[in-house]
Amino acid sequence: MRELVDPVVDAAEATPFPDPADYQAAVERIRGAAEAYYSGPDLAMDDATYDALMARVAATEAAHPEWKDAESPTEAVGAGGDVVGDVVHSEPMLSLDNVFGEEPLRKWAARLEKLLGRPVAGFTVEPKIDGLAIAARYTDGVLTLVATRGDGRAGEDVTTQARRAAGLPERLREPVTVEVRGEVFMTDDDFAAAQVMRTGAGEPAFAHPRSAAAGTLRAPKRVYEAPLSFLAYSVHGVAEPTAHSAAMAWLAELGVATTGWTLCATVDEVHAAVEALTAARGTLGFGVDGAVIKADQPADRLAAGSSSRAPRWGVAYKFPADTRTTTLLRIEVQVGRTGVITPVAVLEPVQVGGVIVTSATLHNFDDLVRRNVRAGDTVFVRRAGDVIPEVTGAQLDLRPAGAVAFEPPTHCPRCGGEIDRTQKRWRCTQGRACGAQESLSYYVARTSMDIEGLGDKILHAVVAAGLVTDPADLYDLDVPTLAALERLGEVSATKLVANIQGSKAQPLSRVLTALGVRMTGRSMSRRLARHFGTMDALLAATADDLQRVDGVGPERAVTIAAELVELAPLIAKLAAKGVNMTEPIEATPDVSSLPLQRPDGSPMTVVVTGAVPGLTRDEGNEAVERLGGKSSGSVSKKTDLVVVGEGAGSKAAKAEQLGIRVLPAERFAALLQAHDAGDPDTVAEILA
Repeated sequence: MRELVDPVVDAAEATPFPDPADYQAAVERIRGAAEAYYSGPDLAMDDATYDALMARVAATEAAHPEWKDAESPTEAVGAGGDVVGDVVHSEPMLSLDNVFGEEPLRKWAARLEKLLGRPVAGFTVEPKIDGLAIAARYTDGVLTLVATRGDGRAGEDVTTQARRAAGLPERLREPVTVEVRGEVFMTDDDFAAAQVMRTGAGEPAFAHPRSAAAGTLRAPKRVYEAPLSFLAYSVHGVAEPTAHSAAMAWLAELGVATTGWTLCATVDEVHAAVEALTAARGTLGFGVDGAVIKADQPADRLAAGSSSRAPRWGVAYKFPADTRTTTLLRIEVQVGRTGVITPVAVLEPVQVGGVIVTSATLHNFDDLVRRNVRAGDTVFVRRAGDVIPEVTGAQLDLRPAGAVAFEPPTHCPRCGGEIDRTQKRWRCTQGRACGAQESLSYYVARTSMDIEGLGDKILHAVVAAGLVTDPADLYDLDVPTLAALERLGEVSATKLVANIQGSKAQPLSRVLTALGVRMTGRSMSRRLARHFGTMDALLAATADDLQRVDGVGPERAVTIAAELVELAPLIAKLAAKGVNMTEPIEATPDVSSLPLQRPDGSPMTVVVTGAVPGLTRDEGNEAVERLGGKSSGSVSKKTDLVVVGEGAGSKAAKAEQLGIRVLPAERFAALLQAHDAGDPDTVAEILA
């Protein structure tokens, strides 16, 4: 049932449907998706497809108002899918209009200012929680009633289930009568726990944390009690109107958990706050699908007013969807560096959170059974913590006939050895020895420790003989042992031992590269080594410390820290063998002598695409750093220069489209040569 739709865009940019039948079909699809979204544990459509359909419906209604459905989802809160109950809201619970980028955000702010006839007296920016909206009534400080949003006018009574939500207290710290509105949701950890509870009760896995929260909130008679959380985003029924930021601070003082907010004076500050929230999205521990921007002062909100479905003083800035649907092509089994055996989903390519995903983790074989996914299924894919793609479940009603459950391996797929199944994460009983040759090949490579003469045949021989299981064992090899191997005489063995021992002097950056720390490469290894100076300092660094390194965001910091903990025993063995664990201290260069630095001394962002004469790809990126720049793998508005060589692809076209300066690879090679030769005139001529 997958349909190609426009990327998420504003209605003004969406393509109208060509005829009334297509329009009406889209309306029905939206209603069905909304009903599944609000009513239970399953999803019928991912966010990006839903938003794109809504945009096309709105565009169609603008182009052909005569086609408009009497109960159009563009006018209904919740697209008409939520279950409407008997609880009438004290005042309507409205939706928010959406924007999908900086330019639409600025247009919204400009329209609001025009509507007011003056500048907006401050904004608040807060995370848009990916959950289910509720209204909670307190009488004399005691929680008495909780209702879902429903159609915005009336909702369903969920008081019993909502009382369990962390952050929604039974009693406030003051005996006040108010209505608190916010989102019930599941944290990432609670979602994992809920999956175990649900599948343990014989039910299919939840498709997504949001649908899990909705299903749990609306199911009072389950045999298990899945955990829920609550964060407030507004308060109603107060005697005197007050600033939104002050009202949220007051709620927090009463003991209610709030979304948190940033107070901004201008739209520039608003955009900066949205960017900061985007960067922190993967570190929050729960789903956030955007940012909510509101006029802070009550006078501004009153003057702006509301339409029938949304306030004009607030807007939702939607992030790229972190959950999409695609086809599961097959399930493969991977064996990691330490022998861990993991099922992996191979997917039809799909864009998730702005990244093209072709494979996703299935975590472990018990989890694979719980998620109940099979080759051929239409599956939900999300980026957990915005980093690691994972499959959360399947649309079971779309399962093809004849789809069979995956059969886990009975022996290690790489070495054929026994599998240890005593833990959730299955492991080859050979451990690191199972993948020793792959790890060793990477360790000794030219771009890593550069141990000349230690090729795949010799590595295979020493591993097969049981002489080496990890890189540290290489330093125990001696001439008699190597000379005894087939086709390796004493002269060659002597030279090889000298090369192995000589690699001990390589700098820390090379050691880090050789260890293959996930989410790092040569460039990042150099940055880490230069920043911390020693391996001891790096091992002692927290995730916050790691984020001080250029290019290390919250997600990468967590991954690097976890990798270093796992590698610590091997690092200790290497240090005990005498491998250098420090980075040479380089003299501070004269800024004026580095051609790829900006006038203020900061590095230019440079992308190298295609072949550079005389340099490998890694050496090209390293040359950028030697010249004072910062190498990058993608072209954006922040890129200063793109080096284009033979075989360059779309990056060159994108640079031209964005108006970014392009330097032919031959000129870049000449620039490097002139710089190394101390020829400033030629450097200046090339960059002129």
